[in-house]
Amino acid sequence: MHSPLRLYGRSGELAALDALLTRLHHGDGGALVLTAPPGSGRTALLAHAAATHRDRGAGPVLHVVAAPGERWVPYSGLHALLGTPGPVPPGVLLARLRRTGGGRPLLVCVDDAHLWDPGSRAALALAARRTGPGTPVAVLIAAGDGAGDGDGAGFAGLPALRPGPLDDEAAAALLDRLTGADRADPVVRGELLREAAGNPGLLTGLTARLTPAQLTGRTPLPHPLPGGEEVLAAHADRVGHLPAATRTLLLIAAAAHAHEPEGAGADLALVRRAAASAAVPHTPGRTTGVLRPAGDRVHFGEPLMRRALLHRAPPHRRRAVHALLAGLLAPGYAALIQRACASPGPDAPLAAALEAAAAPPRPPADRATALAHAAALTPDEADRACRFAAAAEQYRLAGDPGRARALLARAAAAPGHGPAHRTRGLLALADGPAPDAHEALLTAAAMLAPHDPGGAREALLGAAEAAWAAGDALGYLDALTRIPADGADRDLVPYRDGMCAVLRGRIGAGHLLLRRCLDSGARDPAALLRAGAAGLVLGDLDAACRAGARALAAVPASGADALLPQALEHLAYAELRAGRHARARAHALDGLRAARRTGRPNTAAHLHAVLALAASVESGARECAAHAGAALAGAAPHGLVQAETLATWALARADLAAGRPAEAAARLDPLVRRGHFATRMLAVPCYVEASVLAGRAVVRGGGADPVAEAVAEFAVWATRTTDPQVPAQLARCRALLAPESEAAGRYGEALAHHDRAGGDFEQARTRLLFGSWLRRRRRTREAREPLRDALVGFERCGAPAWAARASGELRAAGAAVDPPGCAGAAAPLAGLTPQQARIARCVAEGATNREVARRLSVSTRTVDHHLRNVFAALGVRSRTELAGLLGNGG
Repeated sequence: MHSPLRLYGRSGELAALDALLTRLHHGDGGALVLTAPPGSGRTALLAHAAATHRDRGAGPVLHVVAAPGERWVPYSGLHALLGTPGPVPPGVLLARLRRTGGGRPLLVCVDDAHLWDPGSRAALALAARRTGPGTPVAVLIAAGDGAGDGDGAGFAGLPALRPGPLDDEAAAALLDRLTGADRADPVVRGELLREAAGNPGLLTGLTARLTPAQLTGRTPLPHPLPGGEEVLAAHADRVGHLPAATRTLLLIAAAAHAHEPEGAGADLALVRRAAASAAVPHTPGRTTGVLRPAGDRVHFGEPLMRRALLHRAPPHRRRAVHALLAGLLAPGYAALIQRACASPGPDAPLAAALEAAAAPPRPPADRATALAHAAALTPDEADRACRFAAAAEQYRLAGDPGRARALLARAAAAPGHGPAHRTRGLLALADGPAPDAHEALLTAAAMLAPHDPGGAREALLGAAEAAWAAGDALGYLDALTRIPADGADRDLVPYRDGMCAVLRGRIGAGHLLLRRCLDSGARDPAALLRAGAAGLVLGDLDAACRAGARALAAVPASGADALLPQALEHLAYAELRAGRHARARAHALDGLRAARRTGRPNTAAHLHAVLALAASVESGARECAAHAGAALAGAAPHGLVQAETLATWALARADLAAGRPAEAAARLDPLVRRGHFATRMLAVPCYVEASVLAGRAVVRGGGADPVAEAVAEFAVWATRTTDPQVPAQLARCRALLAPESEAAGRYGEALAHHDRAGGDFEQARTRLLFGSWLRRRRRTREAREPLRDALVGFERCGAPAWAARASGELRAAGAAVDPPGCAGAAAPLAGLTPQQARIARCVAEGATNREVARRLSVSTRTVDHHLRNVFAALGVRSRTELAGLLGNGG
């Protein structure tokens, strides 16, 4: 059984149709009304239902489509359905339909039923209401959604579904099917999806009209895109029966949206003034649901209706309405936009005025709109390309990369245009390979340097950001050093010189310069983001968090939505470094939503890495693996080495929490040697812990093994940061590698550093390791205090997996404590010693005796001995029975 056409994004509707058909197959009828605007797939859903009913061999299908020309012919609908003219009483209609079925289940499909005459609609609706159990007739009706469709088609009270616009994923899947082997160029793809607005019929029409060369980006797209005429005309037809004055009011409302932000609606007072000037009634309530007032604004209930009205209106009438609105508005941005819409062709003075209006403090979205109109009105080809490129940059800042790329394609007349090249590079920085973005932005900077030093500076800062993301320290240094001293602003000079000094090994001088970034009092979001980065390099995590919070607060005032996910990413990472895991998680989730909305998958990859690190503390291995997997999936193809490093560290830390040190060490070994230059040292404490617990490190006072070398490098790095946790982490690493006679003193040194620095999580980790070290040397009474403190610390900072590990160590030290979340599993083990219970749990999880021995730091012979006693005490004969017993208990 197959539908003649695969339907995308309609799983809910298909399930409802299947339920109706299943009931019909068993002799119970019913009714369902599909109400949606034109192009939404009503007809396809009816066709799917009819094909499914036929394929099942359940019975006949009666399928009719309304004829628009017969809308006012009495009982023409019933004539089309039954083949006989004249009225039919509802009871007789249902009986006639049952006879048509010949005793078999009959499916009646009526498409565009809102175009039937009122008498036929009323008879069909009443008959549909009388279907049900024992009546082998199902009535499936497709009709308009009531907005502009007269009295709502008269099907109120019947079960109804309203298919909405396709979501992004479904629309993209439909586009893939429509283009087939000629997969659309990303810019073309984005333009088609944006123009279709989730309407499958419109997307199909637009795609069908493009040539293969246009689809693949080899030739430019036409503007406006052809192919939507049929769907837009169908929308406009829905109001064609309204009085002329009402249609004029709708056209005025449609035109009044032109100068407003997307989704903001139109100014109701302006619409009323324009309607009064045009001598038409101005009550939106008389527009049969097409317009929806909301306070002092008015919106179209169906967004495509606005486009349809403007498309249907004759050009001279549409321009006259825009001119009317321009005359009612005060001189300025809004009036200029309306004048641009009223212009019949190129107009150089108006284009210049629009370009002048596209300046701060107007938000980037408004500036983009003004510049795009200016470009369309510019007669000179080169100037037009420049204005399209400027509009693209503003759309990028506004968080609309699709429109930015579409306008860059229209700026192709100036292939060597520096601003366009810079915008392409910055777009690639957001969603392409970082090394490619780095090279593109260096090229753009060279093109811009002679005549636009400010633009060249922005390109070089973008190139530096790309190199940082890619883990290219030399590329980062090269990009920063290309910024000339006289081309850098007051806040940028200390950042540039400080970062260069640190990377060249002049730590003291670099820190002094970076400290000036924190004290500069900058208000620009980009400068505040640089201040936050300076705080992280310094190790002043509180200052980094403050700068990140100020940057986040400054973004809305700037209107640069493209900076929002980046600001949230910087703040979340700073909070993570400061040990504020819950706050980091909250800001990272907000950032992830913003990154998806503004088309920044590279930022999303970094945010997933932050969430993975937070989950390695708070949520456990499963959530950590999900976020780390998403981070690595986005980072690998785009060369995002920083995101890869953080995600791998997160997975290793989750392994440590779960008692899998060998796996953690295997992940971290290549990372601490070849990971990101600015973040790999952060993972060294985990690497040392994992290597020692897995037996991969040589525990001695000195040596040349890789773990000792990593600690030596970490010690050098510790002198270059003021991160308060680093001295304690260094002492902990040295304690793990120290001979037995020195280890306790090293742990004491680490805990003293923790007392000064604070931070529950890192302090609890040190106490856990110290207590475990004491227990394994049979100093169980001494071990209980640090282990109990570790358990309390992990519980206080919301780290359940780590708390479970501390709880297990505490039980092994002879303390009576239940592991978190394991109350049910504790009952079968109540009669075992703490060591036997730990071994039993490890074996039940699937560990071999050798793995248990390594995990608990005992010999394999000890594990064998305890396991035999466990089997005897619990009355089990195999590892499988033991796992089943503990599983049943939990």
